[in-house]
Amino acid sequence: MATQGPELAWLDARETVTVTELSRVCALTPAELDELVEYGALVPLAAMPQEPLFSAEWVMPLRAAGKLRRDFDLDLFAVAIVLDYLHRIDGLEIQLRSLQALVPASTRPKPVAT
Repeated sequence: MATQGPELAWLDARETVTVTELSRVCALTPAELDELVEYGALVPLAAMPQEPLFSAEWVMPLRAAGKLRRDFDLDLFAVAIVLDYLHRIDGLEIQLRSLQALVPASTRPKPVAT
């Protein structure tokens, strides 16, 4: 992956990252990432002979899952479950935004202040 800025390129899902790069930015070891692949929680783009490649879209969920792992002392199986839920939440948020875009602004409910 070409380095463009400190971490700006990581947010582009069209970019690819290696296990080594993913390990560095998400604070998980390559062995832990391999275990998440074995659980099916982390899916490589293609199995390369030297090092598998992943979509950069995994960076943010893995960072969040890694932080939760450290904060709550989770094992890797729990991290796999957390990754699945983060993926589902992202999908639901995308769906919600697309449905909200179909509703005229004048008929949308006003957000409640918290």
